[in-house]
Amino acid sequence: MTRIRPVRPEDIDALYAISLATGFEGGDASHLYDDPALMGHIYSAPYAALCPELALVVEDDAGVAGFVVGTADTLGWQERLERDWWPALRRRYPDPAEFPAPERTPDQRRAFMIHHPEAPPVTVTDHYPAHLHMNLLPRLQGAGLGTRLFADWRRLAEAQRAGGVHVGVNRANARALGFWRKMGFRDLGYAEGRTLWMGRE
Repeated sequence: MTRIRPVRPEDIDALYAISLATGFEGGDASHLYDDPALMGHIYSAPYAALCPELALVVEDDAGVAGFVVGTADTLGWQERLERDWWPALRRRYPDPAEFPAPERTPDQRRAFMIHHPEAPPVTVTDHYPAHLHMNLLPRLQGAGLGTRLFADWRRLAEAQRAGGVHVGVNRANARALGFWRKMGFRDLGYAEGRTLWMGRE
């Protein structure tokens, strides 16, 4: 039996684990990273810690196996991360900017993102100020839970008067691209590196 519920502090380890297990084009990224926490530091943990009102998990009898996290105000969120989240991590992880981008290890690429966070174009946030991240472990994929998670998150975001919402999707993750298109997101015509920006009203 599966259920969707608000995130709780004791879920944080599961969020880190799911972020890693889905971090390579939707598949397991554990073989890529020496530090297994890096994906979660960026894509899940800060939301659970700083914006739990827009963080949901899905669990089955084996435990938490998916999450959706996000914010109704991306620009305000970036400011909060600069104040309350990134400083401690920047002390922990050196900035690898001295290394040419093609030579950076996966750990260094994520550390670079901690020091130089990826931000969507202003033309995206102007029209789609909210954003979210969602990941499900394989055992819960294909059962409609992603659709339910997004619908539940959207209701919470609308209660906070969120406007349009955007996602940044790895262009190599065909499954994720197809899912977000099914959810009504459209390509916004902006791509940076591996990221394709998509939005819906």
